[in-house]
Amino acid sequence: MSPKNHKVRVGISIGDFNGIGPEIIMKCLTDKTITDFFTPVIFGSGKLFTYQKNIFKLNLNFNYINEPSQAQAGKLNMVNLVKDNVNVELGKPTEESTKMAIDSLEAATEALIKGDIDVIVTAPINKDEMVKMGFKHTGHTGYFEEKFNKKGLMFLVTEDLKVAVSTHHIPISKVAENISKEKIKKQIRMLNQTLIEDFNISKPKIAVLGLNPHSGDGGVIGTEEIEIIEPAIRELSDNGILTFGPFPADSFFQPNKYKSFDAVLAMYHDQGLAPFKTLAYEEGVNYTAGLPFIRTSPDHGVAYDIAGKNVADAQSFMESIFTAIKVFKNREEYKELMQNRLQPRKMAMDNGIDEDLPEETEA
Repeated sequence: MSPKNHKVRVGISIGDFNGIGPEIIMKCLTDKTITDFFTPVIFGSGKLFTYQKNIFKLNLNFNYINEPSQAQAGKLNMVNLVKDNVNVELGKPTEESTKMAIDSLEAATEALIKGDIDVIVTAPINKDEMVKMGFKHTGHTGYFEEKFNKKGLMFLVTEDLKVAVSTHHIPISKVAENISKEKIKKQIRMLNQTLIEDFNISKPKIAVLGLNPHSGDGGVIGTEEIEIIEPAIRELSDNGILTFGPFPADSFFQPNKYKSFDAVLAMYHDQGLAPFKTLAYEEGVNYTAGLPFIRTSPDHGVAYDIAGKNVADAQSFMESIFTAIKVFKNREEYKELMQNRLQPRKMAMDNGIDEDLPEETEA
């Protein structure tokens, strides 16, 4: 089936159910035509979602299944991980809500590995509570990196603004020791490839931010720009990747500057995410770049303060779903394009012809 016609199976982990996760998930599914665009597969609890849809007065009918392989197109599929009653205490994390967040994430990941879903969209989790229960990671990115034994890149995206971060959930005191020339080069290559394969940008222009105020002011406020970041940019540029900077972070995020680039690599979490969340507001999507599958999430947290009040905005979660679908189709089309390009050369070589050799001419 052509990637354009494939109805993408979107696996959804529910996050902490005492936050706004179930509310924003269900609000995204209220339009009865939504299943014309994708097949939702939620990893949660039928009784939990029935309870919460009544709170929010939402008219939804779920197709309860035991295995994700049983999901049906045209229906709102719910993998019923917990069949017993669930104790809901909206507005605060509990052991039960934290355990289900972990179970939901692990079940969705297993379904992806088995090929029962095509992409994962993750609702917000409480990282602290999950770590207390034995979860080894301070976020989704580290979990997926370990699960697939491959480094990813935290990448926040909208149509007009795309920001990756070189370091993410580590103390600010450890940022400088966690950047290096080779790491930055690897991340920019990953970012460049992601922009080409996943976002259909044929020749990306990537901006890189400095680590220190004013990008170090020529070494007066720090030497990381001179010793690490500038050499990485120069080597990548010499090899055909359009990389620019390092730019001072305090003045970079002006429309006439950031819009000149296809993506930005920030050195640490808040340097990239603070301006992104200010500019993108509720449209932003968190995308884990560089992994062999597609994972997105909204760019906000569990929001315990508004849980149960029926005021949570589902726009970022909806954007996360459709970004995952778009990236999946872009990636499939890219693979198809590469295969079509390689096929004539393979046929030629099978016939003893090397297409790269010039034709012989008479003397």
